[in-house]
Amino acid sequence: MKLPELRIGNLVAKVPIIQGGMAIRLSTARLAAAVANEGGIGLIAASGMPFDELRYEIKLARKLSPTGIIGINAMVAASEFAGLVRTAIEEGIDLVVAGAGFSRDMFGMGKESGTPIVPIVSSGKLARISESLGAAAVIVEGSEAGGHLGTNRSSREIVPEVLKAVKNIPVIGAGGVLDGKDIVEMLKLGANGVQMGSRFAASEECNASDELKKMYLCAKAPEDVVLIESPVGLPGQAIRNKFAASILDGTVPPPTECDRCLKHCSHKFCLIKALERAQQGDVETGLVFSGNNMRKVDEILPVKEIFRRLLAETSQID
Repeated sequence: MKLPELRIGNLVAKVPIIQGGMAIRLSTARLAAAVANEGGIGLIAASGMPFDELRYEIKLARKLSPTGIIGINAMVAASEFAGLVRTAIEEGIDLVVAGAGFSRDMFGMGKESGTPIVPIVSSGKLARISESLGAAAVIVEGSEAGGHLGTNRSSREIVPEVLKAVKNIPVIGAGGVLDGKDIVEMLKLGANGVQMGSRFAASEECNASDELKKMYLCAKAPEDVVLIESPVGLPGQAIRNKFAASILDGTVPPPTECDRCLKHCSHKFCLIKALERAQQGDVETGLVFSGNNMRKVDEILPVKEIFRRLLAETSQID
């Protein structure tokens, strides 16, 4: 299959692949720029970043990929969500992807600046509402995805539903997309493109520690990935480790201090600090978000090689 271009507003990606925005600090400028340079859309994970750090990452991504498409991903559940979106827009970001919740206000910010707003949705109803509010596209994320989930249904089931619900905006399939076969499957369902997180988490340019990347490669059995309850009030998909096990059995220690980083938090544990620990290499007491198809990944590759293989795989499928 010859892959089509992906058009979102006035943006045209030569390869219809969006790199998932993985927090905390897994998806930074180096990864986003590498994806953009291959013709895809690179996302900087803004959640958990101070505004000055986000500005720096956006400027660095622009320097590394002067002509590529660079966006941000931000959690609506984050207390600083609106500030992160405004900061990115001020820096001239190409598009804003928003998940882990839904915000009507972001569409107004996008309309005022001309910045495409792309919400992550998990139903036809929310996709239709998003389009009516001004969404430039929607990313349809199902139960296969890593991190926070808004549904227990497969994206393969939801994509056709969303296609019937919207009229004039692109639909991007996400969740469990790891190889060329998965990409073609999504496109044959009618999706205009795909979002891929796990495959790029296991890339050389990902800002994860070597210990975290090695852990991705160890997730080989279905039972290695579990659903935990996140403090934001949504289930989250993660690799089973000591920390995830403590969440599941109710023995996870509550935080001793709170930075009020989330709009609403159960305080069962500190999400941001748990993700930071994993990013920095503590894969036992850190939270390791992962899609349930991570077992397909068996080596850490540079982004250029990932794209080469994906394009080669898709070209061999009718």
